[in-house]
Amino acid sequence: MAVIQHTTLRPTKLELLASWLPARPWYRGAGQEPRLAKAGGFRIDDPDGAVGIEFMAVTDAHGDRAVTYQVPLSYRGAPLDGAEHALIGTSEHGVLGRRWIYDGTHDPVLVAQLFALLLGAAEPQDQNTSDTPDPSVTASFAAPGSTASIVPVDVSDGPHGTDLLVRAASRTDQDRAAGHLTLHISRVLEPHGDAPAPALGHVTAGWALPDGTTARGPYVVVRGAGSDGTTV
Repeated sequence: MAVIQHTTLRPTKLELLASWLPARPWYRGAGQEPRLAKAGGFRIDDPDGAVGIEFMAVTDAHGDRAVTYQVPLSYRGAPLDGAEHALIGTSEHGVLGRRWIYDGTHDPVLVAQLFALLLGAAEPQDQNTSDTPDPSVTASFAAPGSTASIVPVDVSDGPHGTDLLVRAASRTDQDRAAGHLTLHISRVLEPHGDAPAPALGHVTAGWALPDGTTARGPYVVVRGAGSDGTTV
C-alpha cells in the first residue's frame, strides 16, 4: 500500500511538467508556455512498494481553450536503467529525498500495474489519500480469462496520444504468447463515455473542468494488434 506523504516537492510536479509538455507531439499549445493546474487522476499501488504510480490529469489554461492532458507518472528512488529518454526530471521530496520522475509509459512497473487494473487484479487508489480506493475509476477488459500478464514491446507517441504495444501471455502457459495488444493512452482527455467499439477494454476516470464542473472519459483504451504491431 502506497503512503501519500503530504510534504514538499521541489521543483513541483507542475513545474516539471510545464518544461516537459511543450516538446510532446500531442501537446496542443505549440509556441506557448503552459499554465498548468492539477485537474484529477488516480494512483495504483506497486505490490513491491518501490515505485510510485500516478495517472495525473493537468489542465493548461494558456490560450483560447483550456486543454486537459493526462500524464502517467512513475516515481523512483534511483534512476531506471535505460529510461533516460523518459525522465521528466528529478525533485527533492521532503521525506523521501531525491526522486526520479518518469513518463510512466516507459516504466515496466507502471505498465504491468495498469494491466493488472484492467484484469481486476489491482484496485485504483485515491490520488491524495493513503489506503483509500477510488470507486469512480472503472476498468474492464473483454478477455481476462485467457490473459495473465503482458510484456512491454514498444512505445510510440503521436499527435493523438501514446500507444503501448505489449505481448500478452496466456493464463494457461506463461511462456506461450496469446497475442499482441495496444494500450492507447489518451493524452488529451475528452469528456465522453467509455471507450468506443471495437475496443477490448478501457480505464475511465474523471477530472475537473475550469468552470468547476467535472467530466469523465477514457484514460486508457485497449485494442487488439496484429503480429506486426498494427492496431486492429
